Amino acid sequence: MKSVLVVDDDERLLHLITLTLMAGGFRVTGAKSALEANELIAVDRFDILVVDWMMPNVSGIEFVRSLRESQFRFSMVPTLMLTAMSDINSKIAGFEAGVDDYLTKPFEERELIARINAIIARSQSQYHTRVLKLGFCEFNILSGELRHGESNVYLSTMELTLLRTLCQRLNHPCARSELAQKFAFRVSERTVDVQIARLRQKIGDDAKDPRVIKTVRHIGYTICA
Repeated sequence: MKSVLVVDDDERLLHLITLTLMAGGFRVTGAKSALEANELIAVDRFDILVVDWMMPNVSGIEFVRSLRESQFRFSMVPTLMLTAMSDINSKIAGFEAGVDDYLTKPFEERELIARINAIIARSQSQYHTRVLKLGFCEFNILSGELRHGESNVYLSTMELTLLRTLCQRLNHPCARSELAQKFAFRVSERTVDVQIARLRQKIGDDAKDPRVIKTVRHIGYTICA
């Protein structure tokens, strides 16, 4: 039975969605805020999150963005955004924050179930086998473990953050300025360059001709696995 966490501050709608998904064969847990959702994620495992956009204190989009940017083991869980905001700019903002799919209110119950099933099916291989081959090493995005053969390779917090960010955007360039903003404290783009150089050394990437962490001229870096 697949597990769904529904996050919505509207108790009536939360109850309706819960009943709908339970009838569709899902195990459903409800949360009325992003704070409550974070507490539930810390102690349970969910196959997908269904998140309302308009919530007090922390909006749904802020919640998803913070989840994607975190070092938390659940940062890659698939997410369906529910909202009455149907304009294209809102949809783009949702996808840029890390939402996997977007469903506008009001919605048909059958469509909600169909979309959830499709997202879970699409994400099973992507999110449950997140071990990437990086040069002579293997990197597990979820656990943050970098291994060279039978040995663990130590990663500093900054190195782990950069490596996870690049792997989550596999084969797509990340700007230096974007990478510099991934930290709770302010770092320069030059610091990013230094950390990338150290990562290359640890995974055995040739500094003069890197094949794994490649430099994208005038932009930043991309990772090829």
